[in-house]
Amino acid sequence: MPSSVMSTPKQGDGHASPVAVSAVGLRKSYGEKTVLDGIDLRIPAGSVFALLGPNGAGKTTAVKILSTLIGADGGQAWVAGHDLAGDPQAVRAAIGVTGQFSAVDGLITGEENMLLMADLHHLSRREGRQVAAELLERFDLTEAAKKPASTYSGGMKRRLDIAMTLVGDPRIIFLDEPTTGLDPRSRHTMWGIIRELVTGGVTVFLTTQYLEEADELADRIAVLNDGRIAAEGSADELKRLIPGGHVRLRFTDPSAYRSAATALREATRDDEALALQIPSDGSQRELRAILDWLDSTGVEADELTVHTPDLDDVFFALTGGTDQPKEAVR
Repeated sequence: MPSSVMSTPKQGDGHASPVAVSAVGLRKSYGEKTVLDGIDLRIPAGSVFALLGPNGAGKTTAVKILSTLIGADGGQAWVAGHDLAGDPQAVRAAIGVTGQFSAVDGLITGEENMLLMADLHHLSRREGRQVAAELLERFDLTEAAKKPASTYSGGMKRRLDIAMTLVGDPRIIFLDEPTTGLDPRSRHTMWGIIRELVTGGVTVFLTTQYLEEADELADRIAVLNDGRIAAEGSADELKRLIPGGHVRLRFTDPSAYRSAATALREATRDDEALALQIPSDGSQRELRAILDWLDSTGVEADELTVHTPDLDDVFFALTGGTDQPKEAVR
């Protein structure tokens, strides 16, 4: 099985934690169309990184470059500690890729698909059968292993696709929109598989158009728009970038509501609902400050709720709410 050593690039990176994927100034154009306009990435080992963006933003192009399928026009990148341009073969030995479209051959069985991948990784016949059997069991495909893959459901094909990707024991996996077209149950099953992979130390680079998916899975999220990273951070950090967060205080006693409204003059009133709305970014520090403020003014609300923008708000704010034509071949 191939192994890889994750290291921190020396080029201006002062962090000490292991880095699985790193890029500086990555660029790619097709004719006059600039798809990636100098993006920087730093993805810690053993984490889930999600790249979001409208269709045509360059997500698939980034995956293809980092997985050595196409070359960049500029910039530098390191994957699993290997220089992408200088040692692409070492990069390929350390990664697995599951594209938007399944690599499963429907004319042969699930088991035969697995054994074909084992042959491509130059495993012995015995080791290949052992690895195939273990992965088919892990992905709950043992009963269907002898059936043609064309008879599998969409969720089963996606599970088989990822199982095939894992035959080479990659430490970094690129998943390009892995749950597109799956029903909600299959999507949740796939989320469980991704979490299990990360628990085992695998790094997952995920592109998705499902904002809930990024919110559920990703340790860090980058929003790609017009070939550039518009923002990057955890889901909570990104949500705090967008205005509209607030703390809502609701009262059942009209006199208490009026007293609170007088004390909290900066709050927005809702006289019909007996509620006050105080601007807040939803952070623990600001919430504590608001609670201390309420105590000092003697205000006691019957209900306190914190409202923060969701990733939909972030996405539309950062991308302008536009959806560009889909990257058909990029």
